[in-house]
Amino acid sequence: MNLKIASKAKELRPKKFTILAYLAALGPGLIAANAGNDAGGVITYASAGSQYGYKTLFFMVLVTVGLIVVQEMAARLGTFSGKGLASLIREEFSIRMTALAMTALTITNLGLVVSEFAGIGASFGLFGVSRYVSIPIAAVAIWALVLLGSYKYAERVFLILSLAFFAYPVAAFISHPSVSTVASNLVVPHFILSKSYVYLAVGLIGTTISPYMQLYAASGVVDRGVKPDEYSLERFDAVGGAVFANVISIFMIIATAAVIGGTGPLASAQQAASALKPVAGSFDVYLFAAGLLGASALAAAVVPLSTSYALAEAIGYERSVSSSFRDAPVFVGIFTTQIIIGAGIALLPSNLITFLVFAQVLQGLVTPIILAFILKLANKRSILGDRANTPTFRTVATIVVASISILSLVLLVQSVLGWLHIGG
Repeated sequence: MNLKIASKAKELRPKKFTILAYLAALGPGLIAANAGNDAGGVITYASAGSQYGYKTLFFMVLVTVGLIVVQEMAARLGTFSGKGLASLIREEFSIRMTALAMTALTITNLGLVVSEFAGIGASFGLFGVSRYVSIPIAAVAIWALVLLGSYKYAERVFLILSLAFFAYPVAAFISHPSVSTVASNLVVPHFILSKSYVYLAVGLIGTTISPYMQLYAASGVVDRGVKPDEYSLERFDAVGGAVFANVISIFMIIATAAVIGGTGPLASAQQAASALKPVAGSFDVYLFAAGLLGASALAAAVVPLSTSYALAEAIGYERSVSSSFRDAPVFVGIFTTQIIIGAGIALLPSNLITFLVFAQVLQGLVTPIILAFILKLANKRSILGDRANTPTFRTVATIVVASISILSLVLLVQSVLGWLHIGG
């Protein structure tokens, strides 16, 4: 009898995981966060450095805290409920509220898919390859990678693509920025009361705490089959991924600020590439092109995948990367449609820099809607039981969501006043 009791007690103890187990757990959280460093993300961070030098660094520290809070909640919901965010929204809220969330997500995500393929076209363009050749080939390759392979295989490829981001920390150090200036801007607030700064700030939020990232993170946890007793590993993935991705983002700003800080908004991809000149010299454009290609390809798979997860979940259909068209026709159909439309629109003439930053700002305006749903769901003990947000965590999360909402509202008001030609 004592042996049975001891055996049962052993089963109930939390699992002890090794360092290798934690590294092996890296997946949905790291991928979701790194996807934010996509084509639009790279250009937005570079724009922050070129326009305002180091003055957005403290703001990025706050955004990093926000991403950690939001991504942890998304991963926790997926782990302990066994459902994606869209499924939970459908079950816990009205049809109208669900339709609002899914409509906002679909519109903004489609804009991002276009921007990712535009980024792929721009990266190949820096190598001298026409976008009319590169974009169609990339569309077919990404579609096949996601739908013809297993989730595990696709996940490994996504993680390998993330290695391209390591060029920015190296560039930041080699460019010899003022350490005291960087440190000061990291810990001391430097907010500028101007329309352009607010516009860029919302863009930074949009590219860092994008709704699709949280939907993908939660659905990826479910698709991966993460169990509640493995949550310490998944939390490491969610929080670690957020920190890693934003440290890279901060280095993007530092590298750009050190080289072309204060020169104003970016005018071209070649100008953004100049931040890597300390690393690659005359090959800076090619290194930037390789990084832009990896970032764009990663997000070009993750963004439509998050939409497919969300819409299939919202209407109660099967969804999995490992499913065939016969098993999950809605999921596969939604993903395929986004790839076709996104690649098709990306072939049309456009101003790449303006479009990429605008896509991130649009994400920033929609983000409060999705975050409000995540916060409400993570507060519910009926869903998470003892794993629901604690009073302290709930307060912090509420401040994060409220702050993002206020900033987005300020930008919206500024935009409306501008359209009405009111104010300066």
